[in-house]
This record gives sequence, structure tokens and C-alpha cells, in this order.
Amino acid sequence: MSDVPSPVAKTPAPPKPLGRSMKLLGGLFLALSAATPASSVFVIVPDVIAQAGTGALIAMIAAAFIALSVGQVYAEMSSAFPMAGGEYAIVGRTLGPLLGFAILGLNLLNSLLAVAVLSLGIGEYLGPLAGGLSARSVALIAIVGATLLGVLNIRTNALVTGLFVLVELIALAVLAALGFGHAVRSPLEMLAHPVTLQGAALAPVGLVGIGMSVAVATFAYDGYGAAVYFGEEMHAAPRRIGRAIVAAVLITVAAEIVPLTAVLMGAPDLKALLGSKSVIGDFVLATGGPVLQRGLSLGVALAILNAVIATVLLVSRQLYSTGRDRIWPQWANSPLVCVHPRLHSPWVATLVSGGLACGLCFFDMRFLLKLSGAGVVFVYALMCAAAIWGRRTGSSAHGLHRMPFYPWAPILTLIALAGVAWTAWADPEEGRVGLIASVATGVLFGLYYLIFIRPRRDWRLQGPQGDEDVFD
Repeated sequence: MSDVPSPVAKTPAPPKPLGRSMKLLGGLFLALSAATPASSVFVIVPDVIAQAGTGALIAMIAAAFIALSVGQVYAEMSSAFPMAGGEYAIVGRTLGPLLGFAILGLNLLNSLLAVAVLSLGIGEYLGPLAGGLSARSVALIAIVGATLLGVLNIRTNALVTGLFVLVELIALAVLAALGFGHAVRSPLEMLAHPVTLQGAALAPVGLVGIGMSVAVATFAYDGYGAAVYFGEEMHAAPRRIGRAIVAAVLITVAAEIVPLTAVLMGAPDLKALLGSKSVIGDFVLATGGPVLQRGLSLGVALAILNAVIATVLLVSRQLYSTGRDRIWPQWANSPLVCVHPRLHSPWVATLVSGGLACGLCFFDMRFLLKLSGAGVVFVYALMCAAAIWGRRTGSSAHGLHRMPFYPWAPILTLIALAGVAWTAWADPEEGRVGLIASVATGVLFGLYYLIFIRPRRDWRLQGPQGDEDVFD
């Protein structure tokens, strides 16, 4: 690490800022694309059903309260700090750069893992339709395409992702119509007497089983806070970004709970549904036929591709922010802050994001899944702590959005997240590995700050257009 600038090195001129060409609707489209409700319903929600049976409805409702509370936290803090660094910039300015670096490591790991996992998921959906290409080949093609699109102007990306979001919502509306049109049971029955499949019979599911599925349900909603990464490219961001995030979380919650309720109400054979390896796909096949099933599968593949595009975009903004903050050797910082003169995008950071994600596609998907997911618990917890501390110290007082029910929203969320972490730890195969990987990543980046960054007494977190915040 001899290339790391010495404490006496001159501070370079501020890099060229990102272009502000997007309004509220563009931020909303990108946040919904990162949350990707259609792929959550088809890919993640079945895991909730596998753990909790019809109690999945209770788990998704419980996770929705967490999402709504965290969404308000994101709205308030993003309004105060609408910066490309996202949670790293927010936590660094409220709780200090040490925790800021820890959350930076978590976000980079989780986001890059998400791109690889989502892309491999596209491969599983489209591989058989793409001339027998392997899932990895399709995944690499998807990432390369998303990366090249990500180099374009943010307004172009917002338009493309907005069209894909429309396809997602149509697919979910069709799924909901199938369920409600074939309803054979009441949602009140499922809420009052949730059941799961044990052997060949339906049996009551307890609170522990439902509680363990809340961790997966919480992850199913994740992504609505992505709007903060595009705050430096949004007109009047302090006023608009909070509204974009609140709208994104409300739409995401509704777009996932409504079709889930419909599927559970309309399943002709509840035992067959709960025992299926492809819960949603088999439901569509049973109620809508093979043609509709293939059509919805294609819609889901587009939804996943949309999430890949949005995630590549937000990773590139994180990397641009780290280059602006000069946290890497100078040979890495300089290209990361390169902004295309005509497209006003961080084009080199975007290419680096895609390249890193392509590299992860060569790992086993189950290994990637074990590493991903748990980090969101720590990210949410640090954001809640930042909201509380920001109010107490006044560091976030300049924000234009104020969450209702303060301080109950962040406090109750922290309590709920502690329960989610506890249930995740009880799963040694998946949850525990993810928690350990997340803690290790946060510690590693924290050590990087203590060893290489803190000794540089002139180091500062940079804001857009050279605006700076100094930490003593």
C-alpha cells in the first residue's frame, strides 16, 4: 500500500461533479428497480413460504412494519445527506468515519453479491431459452449489458428501469388476479390459524417458525433506500429524495403482500403448494396454464435484469464516492472519479463495478447466497443509530424530511432487527455464515480506516462539488 498518499500530500482539486438531470420520478423508478418486487415475489417469497407455510403472510406483514420504519429513517437521513456514497456518507457524517467505513464494506460486499446472484438467477430462467447457454454465460451477458447501459446518462437509465418496473407491476397484477379469481380460503383464516406442511399433513406453525422467516421477508423488501445513491444527480434532492424513498417502500410492500395473499387464497391444493419446489410457478401453471407461466417467467427475468442494472448503478456511485474521498491509492482514486463529459456518469466506476460482479459469477451460487443477506441487518441498524444520533447532535437538522413517530420508529426497528439477527444465528447453514461474513467485512474495512486513513490528518469526507465535512 505504498501508493497511499502520505499525510503531507497535497489535496487534489475536487473531481468533476455528477450531472443533475433527474427528477423525483426517476429516483422512484431506480429505487423500485433495486427493490425489484416481482423477483422478490417469485424468488425470495417462496423461501418465506417454505419456512412458515401460510404464516408467510404474517411474516411479510411483520417485515413490512420494519420496512416502513426503516424507510422513514432512510427518507430523513437521505434528505439531510443526499450523496452518492449512500449509507457510507450518512453514517460517516453522523456516527464517525470508522463506522462509515464498516458500512461501506458491508454495502460493497452485499451489492456486488446481489448483482452476481441476481444475474445467475436470470441464467436459470433464460438459459434453456437461450440456446442451451449455461447460467454463468447468461449471467455474464446480463452484467455486461447492464454495465454498458449504466455508463449512459442517469436519466436514460431511469427511463429504461421505469419501463421494466411497469412490466414487473403488470406481472404482479396478473398473479394477483389469478389468485383472487380462484379464491378458496379466507386471509383471516390464514392469519388466525397459519399452517405448514409436515410430512404429508398440514400442521400448525408456531411463532418460532414464523419469526425465523421474518429475516428472509425483510430481505425481500430491501432496495427502496437505493434512491440516496442518486441524490447528486437529482434536482432539488433534499426536498424530493425523502418522498421518493417513502413512495418506493409503500409500493414495494403493497406489490409483494397483495400477490402473496392472492396466491395463498387461490391455491387449489394447499398441500401441493406448500410442498412445491417452485411455489409461484406451479401456482401459475395450475391456475393460468403453461403459456401464461412462460410469459410471467419472462417478466420475472426482465425484473431481475432491472435489479441488476439498478445495483450496478448504485455500486458505481459508491466507488465514485470512495475515489472522491481518496480512500484508495491514488492510481485507483483518479479513474474512479472520472465523469463522462457528455453523459455525466461515473463511467470508469461503472465499468469497475461490472467487472467485479462478473468475477463473482465464477463462484458457486450457494456459496454466494450464504454470504449475502445478513448484512442488511447491520446496515439498517447503523442507519437507525445514525438517525437517533443525528437528531441528538443536530448533525442532520438541516434535512427537509422528518420521520413521524420519532424516536419510536428507529428504536422499535432496532429491537426487531435484534430479533432477526438472533433467528438468523439459529440457522448454522445460512444465517450464521452470513452474519459472520458481514461482521468480518465490517471489521476489515474498519481496520483499513484505522491503519491507512486515520493517520492522514488532512483526510476529509468530500461532498458534491467540493463541499466538505471535517472529522477530528
